[in-house]
Amino acid sequence: MINVGKDFRNFFLIAIFLTICIIIVYGKVGTFDFIGFDDPEYVTENEYVQEGLNFDSFIWAFTTFHSANWHPLTWLSHMLDCQFYGKDPMGHHWTNVQFHLVNTLLLFFILFKMTGALFKSAFVAALFALHPLHVESVAWVSERKDVLSTFFGFLMIFAYYRYIKISNFKNYFFVIICFILGLMAKPMLVTFPFVLLLLDFWPLERFQYKGNYILNSKSSISYGYKGIGTLILEKTPFFVLVVISSTLTFLAQKSHGAVEALGALSLQIRIENALVSYARYVLKAIWPINLAVFYPSQGGALSSWQIFGAAFLILTACFFTVRISKKYPYVPVGIFWYLGTLIPVIGLVQVGEQAMADRYTYIPLIGLFIVVSWGVPDLVNKWKYKKLFMCFAALAILFGCIIASFMQIRYWKNGVSLFEHTVKVTENNYRAQNDLGTAWEAIDLDQAILHYKQALEIKPNYLLAIYNLGVAYCEKEEYDKAILNFKKVLKIDPKNIDARMNLANVLFMLDKPDEAVFHYNKIIKADSKNSDAHYNLAYILSTQGRVDEAVLHYKEVLRINPNYSKAHYNLGNILLKQGKTEEGFTHFSEAIKLKPDYAPAYNKIGIILFKQGKFNKAGVFFSKAIEIDPNDKEARKNLGLVNRALKPAIP
Repeated sequence: MINVGKDFRNFFLIAIFLTICIIIVYGKVGTFDFIGFDDPEYVTENEYVQEGLNFDSFIWAFTTFHSANWHPLTWLSHMLDCQFYGKDPMGHHWTNVQFHLVNTLLLFFILFKMTGALFKSAFVAALFALHPLHVESVAWVSERKDVLSTFFGFLMIFAYYRYIKISNFKNYFFVIICFILGLMAKPMLVTFPFVLLLLDFWPLERFQYKGNYILNSKSSISYGYKGIGTLILEKTPFFVLVVISSTLTFLAQKSHGAVEALGALSLQIRIENALVSYARYVLKAIWPINLAVFYPSQGGALSSWQIFGAAFLILTACFFTVRISKKYPYVPVGIFWYLGTLIPVIGLVQVGEQAMADRYTYIPLIGLFIVVSWGVPDLVNKWKYKKLFMCFAALAILFGCIIASFMQIRYWKNGVSLFEHTVKVTENNYRAQNDLGTAWEAIDLDQAILHYKQALEIKPNYLLAIYNLGVAYCEKEEYDKAILNFKKVLKIDPKNIDARMNLANVLFMLDKPDEAVFHYNKIIKADSKNSDAHYNLAYILSTQGRVDEAVLHYKEVLRINPNYSKAHYNLGNILLKQGKTEEGFTHFSEAIKLKPDYAPAYNKIGIILFKQGKFNKAGVFFSKAIEIDPNDKEARKNLGLVNRALKPAIP
């Protein structure tokens, strides 16, 4: 019988212990920087996110497939962080830690409520909190989607538990709402309807009927079958939501080319990779060494013994799991939790270039933790000193996790330390070499170029490294080498707009405007809504005296993006020269409205006012231009003209 007072006190003390451990392990993340892997597109270079939460960013979050995902709640979460913390990475990191802490306490609370096993539930929660495989999900700002979706996933499970206790529409509706919110944070939760079915088996025991019969009892097999049908039917709305979420995810991945074509990796190779990855994740969970942010896919290079060995282990585990399911019901729940929740990311539908990823274990490992937490006490049940053994074993394991996680988290300090470690612990890791080059680019261009070249030694046609090498040569002003790299990218991928844009920019810089115009036109033909291409083309055309064509392209820029301040300014200049003073004035004013420190626009408005004889007002705008840019010689000259015009004539 549960002692409510004692259990509450112990629960509270364990919750404090878990909180302290998480703070000890993750306490340093507040001093960490963003990294160059996904963080730019999620936060540091994402204009919508950096604007914080407003109407436009809110609509964008729900309508975009940016970053090859549809996860509006994740975008809103990052926007709120920018609202509160700006670009300071400390707050962004601490939000992840706070979600991880809440997830840990929720997991502990839910398991304890469902099973009544305080210390077993605590051990599962502690492993979840402190296991080094979970460092990636917490220490990486871009993996907010992991901790956020898991938060709603755990709320869903708790809501489901409440629904079972009090079966009414309100409680059921709350389960659905939590599930929808979780899917809107990350589609990893598509497996959670199956998780609920597992929990129905144990510990909720909803497969049990009158007469104390369960599914595998011969005398009640028909009632059990009918019961399963009822439980599945109960989850029909969840399966509908799974289909919708999976469709949106596939469209998002496909729109960004993240889903590999079926011909790129055969179904056989993908199945082989999946089988081996299942086994590797277990090994990493048991012995978490050489953890990396990116594990390169081995394609079809896996050996037969790895493939058959992994398949044998999985089949054997499933066989014995079913055999002992009646006596040890937590075993099938834990094993199938692990196998099932990994399905979306195991590689059967290949997304990206990685073979596996530590972050994918954030939810699945809970299943294995359950098997260990409940299984070990049953294994040593007849030992004389079983409590002493389990106490020391649990403390030793948790201490090992704390040390390993504390060591692992250091590598997430910045991009250089993270990818240097990844290169060190993996082989032929072209992606890590490329990202290490990106991390070095702001510090040492020569180091960056060295790592881009090392990436290309491993994978000669790796487009990202070729492109980044071209950009690095641009920054070094070695333009001939930059052109060669951009042209190499376009030879492999003629549709690569970024490479073509950079090539056109360099050609214009080298006074080859006709070649630049050719490439800008190619970009516009492929992407008519590319405002930068229209702007650059308009600028070149205006320098060539093709003013009417330039005006058309500037107007197209503003049609696509009305907030393009430079386009307003340049168009205003052309209109002013054409004598269309009022139109020019409107565009200069708009440029200032969009960019209040736009000194040249203030100067131009001052010129217009001066010509209209409005000397005092003109002086205000010239003075503002000088205030913004004290080195603006033209504005100073114009202000002098205003002062002379206002000076009383000498009799």
